[in-house]
Amino acid sequence: MTVLASYIYRDGSRNEALRLAKGRIEPRDNEFAWIGLFDPTPEEMASLQVMFHLHPLAVEDALHSKQMPKVDVYSDQLFVVAKTAHLEGDEIAYGETCIFLGRCHVITVRHGSARSHTDLRRELERSPEILRQGTDHVLHAIMDFIVDGYLPTVESIEDSVLAMESKMLASFLGREQIGRIFTLRRQVILFQRALGPMSEVIGKLSNLELPCIDESARPYFKDVHDHVKRVETMISGLRDVITSVFEASNLLEQQRQGAITRQLAAWAAILAVPTAIAGIYGMNFNNMPELKTQYGYYAVLSVIFTMCVLLFVRFKRAGWL
Repeated sequence: MTVLASYIYRDGSRNEALRLAKGRIEPRDNEFAWIGLFDPTPEEMASLQVMFHLHPLAVEDALHSKQMPKVDVYSDQLFVVAKTAHLEGDEIAYGETCIFLGRCHVITVRHGSARSHTDLRRELERSPEILRQGTDHVLHAIMDFIVDGYLPTVESIEDSVLAMESKMLASFLGREQIGRIFTLRRQVILFQRALGPMSEVIGKLSNLELPCIDESARPYFKDVHDHVKRVETMISGLRDVITSVFEASNLLEQQRQGAITRQLAAWAAILAVPTAIAGIYGMNFNNMPELKTQYGYYAVLSVIFTMCVLLFVRFKRAGWL
């Protein structure tokens, strides 16, 4: 069953359950219906369309996932699409929550969202003064619930990046870690693109004169808008951190490679001394007076040893060894 919850709320308290019917419902004063669906069927949406006089275009959008965040006005009703996000491994999975808002109804249609509204509904039912203020405050609670779900996603990515940053300072980043950096960077960029439309949606709810949104509810939407801006700032900073981790990893790797190259060059220079001297005295010429010197062997060894020691000390002082 795709209808997860369907109740009538009267004067801030939950009353009888509401079943899908074929006829239109005429609400009473101080009451509204709150219906929650997950991947509904066309037949269920058709029933709701008749019951609450929903616009056909909004119903069509609610049946299809992969919608961009938006706010549409249909006469005295609103149709809001919000983007949800949760982390699956190193990738951010997205979903949509479509919300039909009228003076007498709130209908939420979820696609691919990992977080249900059960806890939110229970929390609001424990605060009847909020429900008593109308459907616009329920819409605020839903939008705030969705935006608050962004923070654990950002914090999880941030923890992964900081862990890679610590590992980078201790040792080389392997191919797997570098690939993970690019994966996280791509996910952060896509998330940043999704936050822009969400910010516009909540900005409209907090600033424009829209049906079903009272003046008293706008400050609450402005608070949600501030939360979105905060997440956008965190994502922007996180993107810079990921880029700096990759660049710092490259610099450290180049530095380590340079140090190894200098060490190899220093040892090659030291070994070149005995190689050159041994090569000279290994030539087969008859006229080489040094070959008949009585202490020539010891003298050559002394010269080789002295020059190698001098080169070693010189390279050591220069930081090459």
